[in-house]
Amino acid sequence: MVFRVYVEKKPGFDVEAQQLAGELRTILGLTGLKALRIVNRYDVEGISQELFDQTVPTVFSEPQVDNVAYDLPDFAGAKVFATEFLPGQFDQRADSAAECIQLISQGERPTVRSAKLYALEGDLTDADVDTIKHYVINPVEAREASLETKETLKTQVPVPGKVETIAGFNEMDAEAGQKFIDERGLAMDLADLEFCQKYFSEESREPTITEIKVIDTYWSDHCRHTTFGTELDEVTIDDATVKAAFERYLAMRHELGRDAKPVCLMDMGTIGAKWLKKNGVLTGLDESEEINACTVKVKVDVNGHDEDWLFLFKNETHNHPTEIEPFGGAATCIGGCIRDPLSGRSYVYQAMRVTGAADPTVPVSETLEGKLPQRKLVTTAAAGYSSYGNQIGLATGQVDEIYHPGYVAKRMEVGAVVAATPADHVRRETPAPGDKIILLGGRTGRDGIGGATGSSKAHNVESLELDGAEVQKGNAPVERKLQRLFRRGDACRLIKRCNDFGAGGVSVAVGELADGLFVDLNTVPKKYEGLDGTELAISESQERMAVDVAAEDVDEFLAYAREENLEATVIATVTEDPRMVMTWNGDKIVNLSREFLASNGASKHQTVHVEEQQSYETPWGEGTLAERMNKLVTDINVASNKGLSERFDSTIGAGTVLMPFGGKRQLTPNMAMVAKLPVFGETTTASAMAWGFNPYIMEQNQFTGAYLSVVESLSKLVAAGFEHEKAYLSFQEYFEKLRDEPERWGKPMAAVLGALMAQVDLGAGAIGGKDSMSGTFEQLDVPPTLISFAVAVGNMKRATSPEFKGAGHRVIRIAPRYQADGLTPDKDSLLEVFSAVEELTDFGDALAVSTPGYGATAEAIFKMTVGNQIGVKLADGISVDDLFAPAYGSFIIELADTAKVPAVSNLVEVSEVGETTKAYQFVAAGETLDLAELQDAWEGGIESVFPYRSKGDEKGKTVETVSFNAPKKTVYTGAGVAKPHVIIPVFPGNNCEYDSAAAFERAGADVSTLIVNNLTPAAVAESTAALVEEIKKSQIIMIPGGFSGGDEPDGSAKFITAFFRAPAVTEAVRDLLKNRDGLMLGICNGFQALVKLGLVPYGDIVPMTAECPTLTFNTIGRHQSRLVRTRVASNLSPWLAKTEVDDMHTIAISHGEGRFVASDDMLAQLKANGQIATQYVDEAGVPGMDLSVNPNGSLLAIEGITSPDGRVFGKMGHSERYSNGTFKNVPGEKDQPLFAAGVEYFAA
Repeated sequence: MVFRVYVEKKPGFDVEAQQLAGELRTILGLTGLKALRIVNRYDVEGISQELFDQTVPTVFSEPQVDNVAYDLPDFAGAKVFATEFLPGQFDQRADSAAECIQLISQGERPTVRSAKLYALEGDLTDADVDTIKHYVINPVEAREASLETKETLKTQVPVPGKVETIAGFNEMDAEAGQKFIDERGLAMDLADLEFCQKYFSEESREPTITEIKVIDTYWSDHCRHTTFGTELDEVTIDDATVKAAFERYLAMRHELGRDAKPVCLMDMGTIGAKWLKKNGVLTGLDESEEINACTVKVKVDVNGHDEDWLFLFKNETHNHPTEIEPFGGAATCIGGCIRDPLSGRSYVYQAMRVTGAADPTVPVSETLEGKLPQRKLVTTAAAGYSSYGNQIGLATGQVDEIYHPGYVAKRMEVGAVVAATPADHVRRETPAPGDKIILLGGRTGRDGIGGATGSSKAHNVESLELDGAEVQKGNAPVERKLQRLFRRGDACRLIKRCNDFGAGGVSVAVGELADGLFVDLNTVPKKYEGLDGTELAISESQERMAVDVAAEDVDEFLAYAREENLEATVIATVTEDPRMVMTWNGDKIVNLSREFLASNGASKHQTVHVEEQQSYETPWGEGTLAERMNKLVTDINVASNKGLSERFDSTIGAGTVLMPFGGKRQLTPNMAMVAKLPVFGETTTASAMAWGFNPYIMEQNQFTGAYLSVVESLSKLVAAGFEHEKAYLSFQEYFEKLRDEPERWGKPMAAVLGALMAQVDLGAGAIGGKDSMSGTFEQLDVPPTLISFAVAVGNMKRATSPEFKGAGHRVIRIAPRYQADGLTPDKDSLLEVFSAVEELTDFGDALAVSTPGYGATAEAIFKMTVGNQIGVKLADGISVDDLFAPAYGSFIIELADTAKVPAVSNLVEVSEVGETTKAYQFVAAGETLDLAELQDAWEGGIESVFPYRSKGDEKGKTVETVSFNAPKKTVYTGAGVAKPHVIIPVFPGNNCEYDSAAAFERAGADVSTLIVNNLTPAAVAESTAALVEEIKKSQIIMIPGGFSGGDEPDGSAKFITAFFRAPAVTEAVRDLLKNRDGLMLGICNGFQALVKLGLVPYGDIVPMTAECPTLTFNTIGRHQSRLVRTRVASNLSPWLAKTEVDDMHTIAISHGEGRFVASDDMLAQLKANGQIATQYVDEAGVPGMDLSVNPNGSLLAIEGITSPDGRVFGKMGHSERYSNGTFKNVPGEKDQPLFAAGVEYFAA
């Protein structure tokens, strides 16, 4: 029996429908659209009528915000169509619904399918409706769905037949071989195919199609970096600077005894670090046979003692998948980026996103055929990356999008992460025969088949239609479980070697672990039936790890995985014989020698011609200061991108030292992302990461452009308070398809040589990198791209931010000498500049430091003013041209009153360039500019695509200030408890449990976390019983934040409420609150759970009705992450016993559903009872509705409420995310003593 239900948000809650209607009217120009309704449709099979009735108001809908129908709603003359995911695509909404129903039933997981209905009202032609369908359905992942009812959700899957052996393969001539390559969609060329023919002839057999696909993946550009490994036989260089650099490179090869190695881009890219290491400059590298991420050895302060740790970093692109399916492509960009250091058994704690797009503000009608509109690409990719990063619980410290017309050829989607782990967690041993290979994490489906080879091909219109199966879908809650497992020393110490599942799936991830392997593909867990051996061997399904453990350790390791609610299966054995053998249904479908696989196919050869490099002209060369400043601040590469950046969680992990935007207004972008290392306990050790790249210089001059990428990344690191001598680099190259054209090959060669010279000149080595060499669409090419990522580890107390801190301070400029091109700093001069700036940041003499980039000194100084609304008056000698000339490697510094200007040699220019002023003005070159006007223009620059400011009625709107002084405090009447016990249940998708536990431990509590296991019906029942037992032993229940169940289906906290409504759990909670005077706290996702259970405001778990208050989607229609100010409005609750009414705190928020809504009667009652605990307020403490004050549109600006007696407290703000030294660049009282108050309450 298939049950069906239709769910639609009530008017006022239909944020998604209103947003889409707005897009269709403005972007597509469909002004005839009068109204748009979106209805979610669910089909469920495998449950009883009774259970279905129970799940409609709890899982599929919420009575407060949804209307429900069991038959197709009456759309009265509207045009209606439905969409659904393609079969085999991961559907988080349906998946979460099924898991949620299982939590309620404690039985088998049912089958759920979801679809979306769109009803369009108004004057629309059939062509208009087709335009809308084209806009909302991306054929790569979804399709139009039928409106008919279904008899069953079971699909008849044909049983796959035997794997094909390719008859006549070894005899194919060149023509037949090329035809075979084209028909089978292979990425290899004819030389590779002939190489295969030779091998199989020697083996006296024909290959299977699985073997050919596996080889094709192993030898794809993605896996073997074919382009970078191509031997450059003949090199012609027209440019003198590049020629000198090439000769220096050849001398370095000679010095290192590498003359016999092939000259190739890979050698040029990696020789810098080898040379610096030989010359004693680069120390601390952690080298091994494993292929994880860049790894260095560091000392980390853990609770006052130095420990040996490993620090890892990695950058990754996902350009091709994001171009064709931006949500899934960008989500799996960050997912894949996390997996590399994760496979090194480290904990990934901070990320950065640097992307490239064409102008998203242009009309959609200008979109090229076969392409998605840029606006749709940039917004959907941002939603995808942030959705994944936010769910897995990874703080994103910096988000930047670079706009250049060339990226219309193919989008650039780059993620970079940092990670760390205690050194003693990692053992590295060569796998031995008899070892077992365990597959951990997700199951295997058809997603991402051919992803490695797909990203290695150039694209045209037709190929975009065909490539759907190459795109993977991310499942962040599963990867979160992997992160938890790999943070455990007991589990990590059993792992000899680990590899993440990226390109090529099982064949590569398992295949690379050991030389000899026997893989049984029948043991690989599947998402669904019908996969054949080839698909099992090469699917790139996400969130999987392959680990090698000794046979005797298998059971122990599998038990740890089960504790973390992770599927784990033994799928292979290490063998003596160096061959990779795979069997499926009893047949050997792969049997290849390691030597052949590792040969990387036929060697490739190429001639290169580097042309004369061109010069760069600044775009702001003409006009008055006012004209140039206006042009500068509205340039979309300079304009405020707060509306893009703040949909990414920047504070999870409680280690964010510098917020993405600083100052009391949170407007000045940081120079580098800085976070404390993820220790259990206290630390002062932090890492920083910064990026450098300017496509407008690089398209003219690849050599100088790449050199300056390195200069800019290191300068930003120094500006943020870190030391250049401790820096390491990793590069991201992204170039056009080079084909067989020597001039095209000249571009990456000039760039890689430029970056090499910078490494050697500045003493910082690139120990990692990633190349993507397919940035071509028909006749269009991406700009030559080499991004430099610089990282360093140092003391968090050195961290410095660029916003001016006060008026009346001296502003100085420290600048290097420049070479004749006016762009490139002299190396000795630059190193001395770095040291001078480091001296100032070391002693705290530099209050604010910025280093100019794309927008030169003018941009740097302007952005320094906005954070705290402090003006600047520049010295008379400074001309308008000075402000707009490129100034890479120079620094603008606000000095403390007592600071001395550093003494320097004549290589360095130090000058006092002005002072900060109370008047919010930019005074220079005889002109006085109103900074408020400039700021408004700057904030509006790209606001049409990424909004973040209130408009209309909500702008500046205030609401009532609520104050309640409780006549009688709620007290604890039991026997005193010195160390109260706190239980924190962890549901799939929660991610704040570490931070919450740490906050309670700092306050003196004893904390347990309980991982809710839902792998089997029995496990659900066991978890329920275990939670009941824990509650009996506890004084406090804390429900942490995160995205339980991915906040699906279409609403938050459904997983948690389903679990707490189990009768035994409900009774245990009542006993704690009613009979034992216990406390409950829910933050963010936990507050959502408390409201949807009724624990706030009613103080008990009650059924929900349409009249109950709730938390729903933010009015802005996206995730919001930043710091907000909250004010204590009531002192009724024990949780607020250590604060007074009117106290203000600056607290991190990060949520998509934080808007508190209730009826007027309910609000009046909450106010009268003192249950409104906290409100969102402005600097002056006034509650309001403006987005700058109230991030979600909560009524009465409510941030938190309590139960009638105050024992249960729910709030959106993450009080647990403050720890010593965090959020340094935003003023305010950040330490809210909730946890200490909760602990002291029991001391009675």
